Formats: sequence, structure tokens, C-alpha cells
Amino acid sequence: MFPALPSPRTTGARRAPRTFPGALAGALAAGTALTLTTGCGLFSPGQNGDMPDDITVTSPLMQEGRPLADAYSCVGEETGQDGERETVSPPLTWSGLPEDTVSIALVVDDPQAAEVFWVLYDLDPQLGELRQNTVPADARQGLNSAGEASYDPPCPEEDDPHGYRFTVYALQAPLDLPEGAELGSTLEAIAERAIGRGSLVTGTG
Repeated sequence: MFPALPSPRTTGARRAPRTFPGALAGALAAGTALTLTTGCGLFSPGQNGDMPDDITVTSPLMQEGRPLADAYSCVGEETGQDGERETVSPPLTWSGLPEDTVSIALVVDDPQAAEVFWVLYDLDPQLGELRQNTVPADARQGLNSAGEASYDPPCPEEDDPHGYRFTVYALQAPLDLPEGAELGSTLEAIAERAIGRGSLVTGTG
């Protein structure tokens, strides 16, 4: 259904679970993340007017309102090699983009905690999907709240359920930012260019 992704990269080194679940090392641009990621979407009231929520975001391996699978969290999935566990980024698909969409951005965040786990931009709107643990060749990753240009897996806690939001933004222009751009810069650039959005929310437990 969708064109093949050209020479995809992995989303970063597969990692073991973090030692302290729920903690992010040195959250960068925390003030900006808090301002721009609270509420129904990436934008605070008054930014960009009313933002249409017409984009449908789904995943073959995640369901709306269901807990985030271990493979996509810091818990990781057991690999069968000496009990090691590995984490990867999840696959996503989207449809219903506005006709004048020129580029796409993806933001994965926890709006309750104002933490951003992944920022991916300059995605070709013709693709329509993101494969597991890959980044399309022409796309770029910005810094997340942990200061890494990669997918930083959330750490769900049973006694403190959070929703993890995977939001696809239709943009009227590319971000024109380099790989590893600062979190505040990418969020502001997305806010300025967005003409539509849609979200898949998991982990609400």
C-alpha cells in the first residue's frame, strides 16, 4: 500500500532498561516542552489558531488506550540471549493528510509529565508509514528531553499510569533544521508550520 522506505536507519542503539524507571537524564528545554506539549496537542492556546485533528494515526502493534508494549518501553523485550532485553521504536501508519501537506513531523511525548521522548521531522508525506526501529533516510531526529537525537523509551510505572502520545503533524514546509536540533527549536518550528495533526495515545493503563 505504501511506497518502500529508502535505506532506513535504525532509531538508535538498542538499549537495556534504564536503572531508574521514570527518570530522564537532564531534561533539556523543559520550560519549552511544558508550554508546547500540554493540552490536546503540541500547541498551547492561541498558537496557529484551531488545529484540525483529521489525521488518523494507527499502529499494527499498538492500540489506542492500551498499555505501551514492553518492546517500546524502557522495560524492553527479552531477546533470548542471556536474558538481555532490548527496546525499539514502534511502527506507525497515518492517513488523512491535508492536500497541501509538504512535510511531516512526529512527536512522542507524555503531556502529563511534559517529557518528549522522540522528535522526528522532514518525513516525506508520500510514505504513509514508519517501520519499527527505523528512520527514513531523508528524515532527521531532533533532541528529546534526555538530550538524545533518538527514540528514548518511556518508563511506565504501575502505580502512576501515564498516557504516551504519538502525534503526527502535517506541515506546510520542512523544518529546515539539522540533525540533533534543540528540542525548543524543533517544537517551535513545528508549531509555526503545522496545518493538521492526529494522535495515537497508549499507556493509559
